[in-house]
Amino acid sequence: MTHEELVAYCLAKPGAVRDEPWGDDPVAKVGDRIFAFLGGDGLGVKCGRDADEAAELRLRYPDHASVMAYIGRHGWNAVIVDGTIPDDELRELVDASYDAVVAKLPRRLRP
Repeated sequence: MTHEELVAYCLAKPGAVRDEPWGDDPVAKVGDRIFAFLGGDGLGVKCGRDADEAAELRLRYPDHASVMAYIGRHGWNAVIVDGTIPDDELRELVDASYDAVVAKLPRRLRP
């Protein structure tokens, strides 16, 4: 799966929109919340409630998953998309991040 295909997968989620709140760093939002960071050759996704929950992915892929700067303590990981992490697992990461963010949205903003 290429980075472009993964971005398309993110944006195909119900209610998902692309936004660039900080200039050239695109994100995928649902409602008013980010569920994926789309910049560079990687992806930023929510992988748990906190850094400890998100650590499993980093342990399995130490060279391809890392704590995201600034928000890593809230369970966000940065993932390099280069074919090392299987496509199905990348889709599962996006799905889980999307579901976690949607669950916290007020009902009126849920797709």
